[in-house]
Amino acid sequence: MKRHFNYIIALLMASSTVLMTQSCKDDFFELVDHGGLDARIWDNEGAIEFYLAGTYAMIMPTHPHEITPNDMQMHYASDENYFSGTNGPSKKVLGLSGEITLNDVKYIASKYQGTNVGDNRYFDIARCNNAIAYIPTGTLSAEVKKKFLGQFYALRAMVYFELTRLYGGVPLVLAPQNPDNLKLEGRASAKACFGQIVNDLDSAMVNLDGVLWDDATGRGKITKAAAAALKAKALLYWASPQFNPTDNPAHPYEAQRWETALQASKEAYELCKTAGHALLPNYNEIFLKEGIANTEAVIVRSYSATSPKRFTVVERASRPASEGGSPADYYVPTTLLLGAYPMQDGTPANSSNTSYDDALFWKNRDPRFKHTVVYNGAEWPLSGKTGRKQWNYSNAADESSIKSFYCKKFVNPALSSAAVGIANDMGGNGMDWIEIRFAEVMLDYAESANETGNLSLAKELVRSIRQRAGIEQGNFDYGLSLASNKEQMRDLMMNERQIEFAFEGKRYHDLRRTRRMHTLQGTIQTYLFEAKSGAAKDMLESKNAAGIRHRESLDMNNRDTVLTYFKYPYNLRAESSNGAFAFRDYYYFYPLPNTFMNSSPLLEQTIGYEGGTFDPLND
Repeated sequence: MKRHFNYIIALLMASSTVLMTQSCKDDFFELVDHGGLDARIWDNEGAIEFYLAGTYAMIMPTHPHEITPNDMQMHYASDENYFSGTNGPSKKVLGLSGEITLNDVKYIASKYQGTNVGDNRYFDIARCNNAIAYIPTGTLSAEVKKKFLGQFYALRAMVYFELTRLYGGVPLVLAPQNPDNLKLEGRASAKACFGQIVNDLDSAMVNLDGVLWDDATGRGKITKAAAAALKAKALLYWASPQFNPTDNPAHPYEAQRWETALQASKEAYELCKTAGHALLPNYNEIFLKEGIANTEAVIVRSYSATSPKRFTVVERASRPASEGGSPADYYVPTTLLLGAYPMQDGTPANSSNTSYDDALFWKNRDPRFKHTVVYNGAEWPLSGKTGRKQWNYSNAADESSIKSFYCKKFVNPALSSAAVGIANDMGGNGMDWIEIRFAEVMLDYAESANETGNLSLAKELVRSIRQRAGIEQGNFDYGLSLASNKEQMRDLMMNERQIEFAFEGKRYHDLRRTRRMHTLQGTIQTYLFEAKSGAAKDMLESKNAAGIRHRESLDMNNRDTVLTYFKYPYNLRAESSNGAFAFRDYYYFYPLPNTFMNSSPLLEQTIGYEGGTFDPLND
């Protein structure tokens, strides 16, 4: 493809200038008309590619906590991570501290103008609107136009989907806005928003039909299968209790939505398989493999450790300080997540299960436990150190800033500690973020199948995922025979999603989508490991003639050994200021922030909040 770099740079400089100097009428819908900058951009494939790359950068989701403006971290609040009990906005979401007020959820926008990620989601939409409107007017071939249009339709759908699942309904702006003839509209219903999201994704699928991207230059670009997966996910939300409650007389339950979601999920599943997507054989390699080697990745955001400004901090946030990390509470599991993992045969881990030992709660568990959670004494060969063990007990020798647990999922064990940090806008592990993987497509399909009465299909799909995880068939069909009806299978699949996607930012949305956030019980806490004082600790940390500490020889799957050296029952770490979960029912749809509300007299506030009159579920 021929690229005119000087021309592209000039265009982007002009674009940036206009973004910074546009009229300050303080209206979110007064958006820059990029089509009016220079119509030649729509005749030049290289210029559109550059514009598209910028649009991906603004819209494509990232690793959790890579983007922090507008209290983005609160969108990872759940029962799975300890961060939810230490972060102020997250605690509000869960009802652990204070209440959500009108200016707390700024995801939609925090500024009238701005060019940074998260400044104003309607700028992201404007980029798509301009392309969708003006690409057809250019002189490129029909084939090239379709490739571009398909991606812009899908990206616009992604933005509106994120906004709708948070706020329930937002203004639908679908064309470039002319500041001299501004068309203001109020909030559209959730139904109208989902209708537009599905329409956009249908358009994306039509335009991307037959399009194949080269892995070297097209990694991360949306495909027809990816658009289908997004459509299935959107329709799953539309059918779920957040938008389709079963106990709200004002908004009667519509079973037909699940049939629609089932058909979309089936289509996405089949398109993904045809495109070569499949579960990776090894669960622990999902975020280590990239490009065509990762058959599970359906939608990705590409990162790089060696390209400037394309790094990710996930390695540093996951590793212990002794190996170059600065560990974050987000990657520390709660006792609730630890308890969610079944045993190795798929049966629940609880006191009634004879193979479960609370003192060795990590033993004989679903193999995803050891591939995700680093407990005290677990093997973790960081920096290429074969046989290395991680010690998480308080004041352990050779460790600092100790966390009670660490997360393996996003860590490259071969990376040296010196390469973990970021310098000159480069470093880390450079691993791609997988926004949708084939396992999610399968579980979306399974959920729709279950809700429409096909329990056997739901089990078949979940069985494949559990087999990949390494769960044994046992006497209970990988644990699936314990679910004999729709309700039991529904609970099993929610638990399956929690452990399959642990720390991938899915749990928060799943709890809201299924209206289960308000049913959470208990509080945010995790275990603390402590060595017994005196001779036991001295022996733990004593060294042999080769300088190896005695603890390295311990069998941490032996109960007597563990109880000899460590205090049991294990202490609990919990923030003293937190009470029990107290999620408010009206939090399932958030209020629009004041800055956004003040932009137009036509906007209504969400019901449940001060001055709220807008019910997202009204047609």
